[in-house]
Amino acid sequence: MNELRRICVYCGANSGLDPRYRESAWQLGAALALAGLGVVYGGGNVGLMAAVADGALSVGGEVIGVIPRALMEKELGHRGVSKLFEVGSMHERKALMVDLSDAFIALPGGFGTLDELFETLTWLQLEFHQKPIGLLNVGGYFDGLVAFVAHMRDRGFVKPEHASCLLVESDAAALLSALRAFSPPRLGKWMEQLAAEAR
Repeated sequence: MNELRRICVYCGANSGLDPRYRESAWQLGAALALAGLGVVYGGGNVGLMAAVADGALSVGGEVIGVIPRALMEKELGHRGVSKLFEVGSMHERKALMVDLSDAFIALPGGFGTLDELFETLTWLQLEFHQKPIGLLNVGGYFDGLVAFVAHMRDRGFVKPEHASCLLVESDAAALLSALRAFSPPRLGKWMEQLAAEAR
């Protein structure tokens, strides 16, 4: 079982059109806090980001935001969180969020959410970390993405053991259990194979 202290939540700066997205974000933040887990997120005071933070804060949880200075200057930062790190770039933001966290959950979101999700997955694939990563598939939002990951696997661009590293659940409690139980496969073997093919 993985010892989890803080969970990074990737999610949209918008709320989306389905009210279930915002409700699930708030409930996830509260559930993590009630489980004694800190929340790390993008530091915003808008959209699903604000809902996650406010949900955790409503029950006394620890919430750590990481926001680029340019966005803070546009007054998009959440000033009510436990700690708010201002960084110089999106690259620094992503790296610090990964460093501060023991696992990752992606909620519905747009390009930024997918960028964070897939960079973190790539780092897991390359063994830069071995932290679990999951999708909270609210209302089937990620169905197309899950199907495309399977498509990449089936076309030989993603190894089956890498595809299986993306945990998918529609229930927050089930996803948290899956994150705790995650055991990364011996991922370095595929890099050895690639090196052998290159020779």
